[in-house]
Amino acid sequence: MIRTAVVGAAGRMGRMLVKEIVNSPALELAGALEYSECPLLGQDAGVLAGLAPAGIVLTDDRQAVVNACDVLIDFTFPQATMPLAELALPQGKAMVIGTTGLTTENRARLRELSAQTPVVCSTNMSVGVNLLFHLCAEVAPLLGEDYDIEVVEMHHNQKKDAPSGTAVTLGEILAQARGLDYNKDTRHGRVGMVGARTKREIGMHSLRGGDVVGDHTVIFAGDGERIELAHKASSRATFARGAIRAAEFLAQAKPGFYDMQDVLGLR
Repeated sequence: MIRTAVVGAAGRMGRMLVKEIVNSPALELAGALEYSECPLLGQDAGVLAGLAPAGIVLTDDRQAVVNACDVLIDFTFPQATMPLAELALPQGKAMVIGTTGLTTENRARLRELSAQTPVVCSTNMSVGVNLLFHLCAEVAPLLGEDYDIEVVEMHHNQKKDAPSGTAVTLGEILAQARGLDYNKDTRHGRVGMVGARTKREIGMHSLRGGDVVGDHTVIFAGDGERIELAHKASSRATFARGAIRAAEFLAQAKPGFYDMQDVLGLR
């Protein structure tokens, strides 16, 4: 059994991860970490996830959780993820990181730390989304610059960052496939007299509303036809199940910096 700890175990995603770990034949819930001001500290993680008591209570003791586990799964915030990585990875504890908003410097540091202990870091753990990543990398160069690329993403009205981490990854993949620079050639929305669309741009558009878990569509628009590749998530369980696969992958992996393309054998 892979002793697995959940970071941010009281949140919506954290509770889903607890549920998937408890129901997994390969993983064992070994820790549930929360921030020090969390009002649910001391409560049983299994009960919070709608299950029978798991015997693991929410704690803010990072070192105790690190000691108890083999793998940590973290879907929180960079401000929490990075200090935990600095603590856990040098101690030989692998990490599955689904945190969005990591900077280039954050990812570079995680790469350095992964030389000692394996890390899976992905903006989206969904199997379907990672297939979308793979397809976009294949389709974009085949269609060429005669097809304009637009990325549209929609999430629930509580999401704080825009565009989503998944949309950014899609943009980066598409830019690389077209020989573009994501930071220079991405157009985030359009307003006013912006002029005709250039060939050297990828449109990026963020929609927010309701309880949408996550929709991502990549549009390749040419003269006389349009090709759309889309993924729509109806449950956060798809992300949790992907994270479980990543944790199982890490149990056999050598030190290194991986993503879900590696986990799924798509690279």
